[in-house]
Amino acid sequence: MAVAFDILEAKGSRWHWLKWISILGCYLLMMFYTMVGGWMIGYVFKTASGQLTNVTPSAVADTFSAMLASPGEMTFWMIITVLLSFGVCALGLQKGVEKITKVMMTILMVLMLILAIHSLVLPGAGAGVKFYLVPDFQLVKEAGIGNVVFAAMSHAFFTLSIGIGAMAIFGSYLNKERTLLGESINIVLLDTFVALMAGFIIIPACFAYGVQPGAGPSLLFITLPNVFDNMAGGNIWGCSFFIFMSFAALSTIIAVFENIISFFIDMGGWERRKAVCFNIVLIIILSMPAVLGFNILSGFQPLGDGSTLMDLEDFLVSYNLLPLGSLVFVLFCTRSNGWGWNSFISEADTGKGLKLSGASALRTYMSYILPAIIIFIYLKGYYDTFSSRTLPVLIGWMAFAVILVGLIMFITFSKSRKEKA
Repeated sequence: MAVAFDILEAKGSRWHWLKWISILGCYLLMMFYTMVGGWMIGYVFKTASGQLTNVTPSAVADTFSAMLASPGEMTFWMIITVLLSFGVCALGLQKGVEKITKVMMTILMVLMLILAIHSLVLPGAGAGVKFYLVPDFQLVKEAGIGNVVFAAMSHAFFTLSIGIGAMAIFGSYLNKERTLLGESINIVLLDTFVALMAGFIIIPACFAYGVQPGAGPSLLFITLPNVFDNMAGGNIWGCSFFIFMSFAALSTIIAVFENIISFFIDMGGWERRKAVCFNIVLIIILSMPAVLGFNILSGFQPLGDGSTLMDLEDFLVSYNLLPLGSLVFVLFCTRSNGWGWNSFISEADTGKGLKLSGASALRTYMSYILPAIIIFIYLKGYYDTFSSRTLPVLIGWMAFAVILVGLIMFITFSKSRKEKA
């Protein structure tokens, strides 16, 4: 991302500004995701050591609350996560990122299938499968269709880190033997499969033991440990589940860290190890506000009662940088002052596999319809999120959303740099 816009943009355009937004998004994501990854690793040890075995449901909840209240414990696991992930990146692309993530993904897939099969054969799991797969449109209506679609869109962007360019670094490492469309479809199918299997692991198990699934951190760190404690061999299943979740978190962190390191290598000419060492310190420092937001700084509630600094960071990434970043990439690939449609298609269709050039209506869809859909869903998501607040709050946040879209449009259609002689 450090030089991609500069190389591919038309002379006189401002697309190169957006590389700074992309790298900002990577840092913002890591400011809280390293902490969450630390929670996963911490719970591997808690389940393996029996801390969550033969205890009451309230004791399980107290264990999670105690962890959140302890800045020392959360900082420790966050630092472990940062060191493990940057350690992989320090080994280089082939010996580190590529080799180790292949092993991690293989183990993750095996664990995922074993856990899913185990959950599906539990007595009463069928009700959980029905709850999971059969939509309730009345609940969709109550939640707001804009919220539902926006949440689904945000989840897709979050799992792939599309809007902040984290996947772009791996695209740059691909050879040209296969088309980008074919590889993209494989990624989407695999990502969907993993998400679907995660649901099969969690929801049927909750119903089998009469536990409300819930959502968010309470589901993972309170509900599921209670479920595992009721299972035969609960320690093994619980530990396996949190190993699975740790690998999933670490794979995302490693991918984003590799993007950050590559930015320093390409922009500043830094050596890999120097970039790694610098960013270890920087990421640890930047992650501290999210850690302290659950304890020392818990009185600061930026998005209203009960919110934390992590919620603010997640809001900035999931509700803004990821969807608007996707808009940027769509416009950049289709606008003549960006990469340009013909150049984009030529690159995407290089190699064997599915090609884009045969779809005559695709250009119109990607150039006009898709950007309009993204903007509409983005603004609708903002409205549904803040419409329950006071009118001045709603107007303020909607104005903020419109300003961000306007900034993207300004960069898209304006020119600044003089053409080089």
